[in-house]
Amino acid sequence: MANFTEYKVVHIVEGGCGTLLFGASGLPIQKMEAELNKYAQDGWQLAFQAVESKRYMLFWQREAVIITLGR
Repeated sequence: MANFTEYKVVHIVEGGCGTLLFGASGLPIQKMEAELNKYAQDGWQLAFQAVESKRYMLFWQREAVIITLGR
């Protein structure tokens, strides 16, 4: 396991319009790739990630990914 001296947390959320119209729209994979590539260029590495599901407005569920980066 790598020992990091600095951490950064990135929170990426599923789109609200797709959740309202279709009930679920999925996580934005292209946005996640772009964010991770941007941070990787600055020397950040993926340390941990978790997917959360929480209530959105009253009836819907919305997913989000929490990514912890270290360097």
